[in-house]
Amino acid sequence: MFFRAHSLLFAAVALAGILPGSAPAQEAAPAGDAAPATYTNPIIPAIGPADPDVIKYEGTYYLYPTDDGRGYDVYTSDDLVHWEKGPKVFEPERGRRLWAPDVFRDPTDGKFYLYYTWDFTVGVAVGDGPLGPFEKKADLFEGAIDAEMFRDDDGRIYLYYVKTSPGNVGPFRIRVQPMKSPVEKEGDSIPLIEPTEPWETVSGEITEGPVMLKHDGTYYLIYSGTGAASLNYAVGYATSDNPTGPFKKYEGNPIISRGGGVYGPGHGSVVRDAAGALWHVYHQQKDGTRDWNRFLALDPLWFDEQGVLHGRATRGTPQPAPATNAAE
Repeated sequence: MFFRAHSLLFAAVALAGILPGSAPAQEAAPAGDAAPATYTNPIIPAIGPADPDVIKYEGTYYLYPTDDGRGYDVYTSDDLVHWEKGPKVFEPERGRRLWAPDVFRDPTDGKFYLYYTWDFTVGVAVGDGPLGPFEKKADLFEGAIDAEMFRDDDGRIYLYYVKTSPGNVGPFRIRVQPMKSPVEKEGDSIPLIEPTEPWETVSGEITEGPVMLKHDGTYYLIYSGTGAASLNYAVGYATSDNPTGPFKKYEGNPIISRGGGVYGPGHGSVVRDAAGALWHVYHQQKDGTRDWNRFLALDPLWFDEQGVLHGRATRGTPQPAPATNAAE
């Protein structure tokens, strides 16, 4: 789950009071060069898609969101900005509701594994390619949502997910399950974090949407807090020197939150562009007129020299686009 900022454009937007911070700047392009490519959120304007998971395979990005609840669609892109809707890659048993997918390609067998949430059950389906179709293999956890598979540098794999409470009303706690294979558990799951901070509990006791990112030997557990239908939905992270914890929440959380015309940013995926920069693909709430009124957005993530992770959320204003080749 990558950015090259153009300092002049970022400065102009920051001075307008829209962006809460700035990414590392690049030198301005020489006079006479073409203007840098830009994007403007939302990247997919339709209201409804949310909880996006993005992978890159053989030069193409594949995006799997929550959508109509009756199946998972896939969107494809060459640049993270322009997306084309593709086929439905997985449909549940009759009457099931689907949300929050995660797709993982296992380099050991070359297959693609789809971790689904249906009716507060997390399970796994398998396909031969990123376009599926995916066939159900097994349900893995009951009373659970929001799975995220992570493969460490040593080849070990870990499935992060959210354990709900009776009645599925909270608190929601993030756990990790060491895996023997993409479809087999190994040992017991381990508790990692739960809602304890004011921003995580303002509209419901929830920590969810886990994403694991490793940087300079440190594990960054990115997550979203409070109710997903709320304008107060936001993003924070916790760190550890081990993928199974213990994790310590960053004191500056949340790192992405409402403000500047942005409402309820959260539950995203992290992916790299062609130049290796980090990008956060996530959803925002359109406004406060109704719950689950969401659309998909794209913005950079970056680390400073102290290893602090930074992010932002933008809406309606042009931003420097992801790199589409390694020279950018």
